[in-house]
Amino acid sequence: MDKSTNQTINLNELPKEPLMHQLQESYNLFSRKVILIIVVIVLAGGLSGFLLFRNSSRLGTDTSSDKKTAGQGAKFAVGSSDTKTFPDSAEGNLEADGVNGEGTHRLIRPGGESQTVYLTSSVLDLNQFVGKKVRVWGQTYAAKKAGWLMDVGKVEVL
Repeated sequence: MDKSTNQTINLNELPKEPLMHQLQESYNLFSRKVILIIVVIVLAGGLSGFLLFRNSSRLGTDTSSDKKTAGQGAKFAVGSSDTKTFPDSAEGNLEADGVNGEGTHRLIRPGGESQTVYLTSSVLDLNQFVGKKVRVWGQTYAAKKAGWLMDVGKVEVL
């Protein structure tokens, strides 16, 4: 008979290590890697927001040096300088109120009622120009009651 089959195992001679071991790496929500990823995402979002704001402010309001006080008789303009969005222009005296719910203001021009331009603005507060002679630039829209309806993007006080 073979010797190896008759041997008995002495349990005291076995190493006394536990059968189950703890995992060394724990998955913590606040580990350095997760925090680093969150910081990178926040910084990238902030940087892209800043760049978009900076570029959009160049396209928006005209804040150039031709903006002067109206009391001096000098011309000044406020609003968008985008002539593709606001290609149409008209000149006259700005008054409050539209016609039958179309427009918030009207531009009185020589030639009678048929030459009146009814105005609204998605960009400017037209109330600050009421009673003044102005030139406006905007986009003409179809109207049901007004002869000429314009969304104003730029106003120049004359």
